[in-house]
Amino acid sequence: MREQLSPELDESMLEQFRERGYLVLPGFVPADSLASLEREVDLWVDSGLRKRSIAAALEPEVYGAPDMVEIELAAHGELAVHPPLMSLLARLMGPSFVFHHLHSDRRAPGAPGKGWHHDYEQSPQRDRDHLMVHALHYIGGLQPAMGGLAVLPGSHREVADKTARAHLGTGPLPSEAVIDELPPGSTVLLHSALFHARRTGPGASGGPRYMIDASYCQTGTRWPPVKPYWRHLLATARELDLGRGRWPELFAERHFTEYVRGSAG
Repeated sequence: MREQLSPELDESMLEQFRERGYLVLPGFVPADSLASLEREVDLWVDSGLRKRSIAAALEPEVYGAPDMVEIELAAHGELAVHPPLMSLLARLMGPSFVFHHLHSDRRAPGAPGKGWHHDYEQSPQRDRDHLMVHALHYIGGLQPAMGGLAVLPGSHREVADKTARAHLGTGPLPSEAVIDELPPGSTVLLHSALFHARRTGPGASGGPRYMIDASYCQTGTRWPPVKPYWRHLLATARELDLGRGRWPELFAERHFTEYVRGSAG
């Protein structure tokens, strides 16, 4: 089935998120920031900064912390603390939550997809007592030629390994929802335990797919970081005063365990 655009944020939509594990927010990112975000993604990809950040994650003993992290890009930093997003997270998680990571990428038409998986960080996977959320910001929107996002409603309630459905590739599932038509600046909010897949577009036509992925965690437990330089990332956000005193736990280190390579659930 095709996912319908959500008209406005209300309590019924929050309940939809709790029950189905995702929420579609058309035009959620301010229109006047889209051009800046797109330029920053281009810079991140074309300058080699993205490749260097990946190398720093894969071989920290060789590269150490990267020269720059995404949150230092001005529009990316503003997006990470976008007030409507903070308000929405507070309604879902309560007033105390912590920033987990920010990823930014531009994918060419026809780029490979990614098979069914979830992104809930827990090792071993044992419960869903605390909420982790991924905000997928589609800066240029989505069109079918770019490839869609497939989600499996309700699967966030399962306690399963991230790769429990990896053997299915990106193939369709009977109860899936497909999100592949969104206006620029739209956001899809996912419960991080929701199984989802990125589909490949039907060909090499269409424009590139710009996506910025930001993740946040409810406090009350300690979360495994996914980058060896996670302390550097949080310290950078504090130095930039991105929380502006409004969200005191947003970049606090005490909500994380030590980094262990390959330990994320």
